[in-house]
Amino acid sequence: MTTATYTVTGMTCGHCAQSVTEEVSEVPGVTDVAVDLPTGAVTVSSEQPLSRDRIRAAVTEAGYELVSQE
Repeated sequence: MTTATYTVTGMTCGHCAQSVTEEVSEVPGVTDVAVDLPTGAVTVSSEQPLSRDRIRAAVTEAGYELVSQE
């Protein structure tokens, strides 16, 4: 099990957080997604390390921008 935290911009409400959670959850191997709306932090748990590009694509599909990985 691995965990990675990303910073996502553009989220302003619970619906935004839900959209990001749903899209990232569809990435194969993801087991959990936690969004901290005030900070824009999105923590992704997965069976194995995932490429940042896969997470970025899911965030982009939700309509937001992944700006960094912590």
